[in-house]
Amino acid sequence: MDEQPSSSKDEDMIESSNGQEAAAFEGSSDMEPYVGMEFETEEAAKVFYDAYATHMGFIMRVDAFRRSLRDGKVVWRRLVCNKEGFRKTRPKRSESRKPRAITREGCKAMIVVKREKSGKWIVTRFIKEHNHSLVVTPANGRRTVLLSQTPDEKDMKIRELTAELQRERKRSAAYQEQLDMVLREMEEHSNHLSRNIDDIVQSVKEIESKRVA
Repeated sequence: MDEQPSSSKDEDMIESSNGQEAAAFEGSSDMEPYVGMEFETEEAAKVFYDAYATHMGFIMRVDAFRRSLRDGKVVWRRLVCNKEGFRKTRPKRSESRKPRAITREGCKAMIVVKREKSGKWIVTRFIKEHNHSLVVTPANGRRTVLLSQTPDEKDMKIRELTAELQRERKRSAAYQEQLDMVLREMEEHSNHLSRNIDDIVQSVKEIESKRVA
C-alpha cells in the first residue's frame, strides 16, 4: 500500500466520550494494547487508547499519520502520550518573564495502528513504558486531570479543542453543502417528472379529442 508520510504534532486530544464507539470499549479500559489487536475503525482505536490512557494515568495525544498516495485517506496513525517529544526552544523575550512549565519529557509510550486491506485497523507497535510518573484517576475523572494541569497545559488544551471545533464546523459545512446539492437534484428530478406527467396527460387529451371528432 503506497503511503505518504505526514506529521500532525499536537493535532488533537480526544475525550473518551465518542458515543457508540466509546460505549463499545466501556469497562475494558484496563485492557492492555498488544501488537495484532484489531479495531473496526481508526476512531475506535483512538477511543480505546484514550480510555486506556485515562485508566493508566496519562493523557493521549493524536500524533503523526500517513496517507495513501492512491486515494489520500489516512492509513497509518501514531497515538502517543502527551509528554512525547520535547518543546521547541524559543529566544528569550524578557528575563523577567516567568518560564513556561515543562510539558514535554521525551516520553516514548505509544501505539501505532495501520489500516489493512480488509478495512480493519491493526496495532503494529506498542510501547508501554513511560519515563515520568503517572497519575491514575477514576474512569470519569478526566475533568480532574484538566483542573490539575498548569496554565500552559490548559492553554494548549484550549487551543487543541478550538482547532477541533473549527475542523468540526468545516466538516458540518461540507455536509450541509452536500445535503443542499442532494435536495436540489431531488427538486429537479421532481420537476422533470411533473413535466413528463403533464405531457402524458396532454397526449391522452389529444387522443381522446381525436376519437370524439
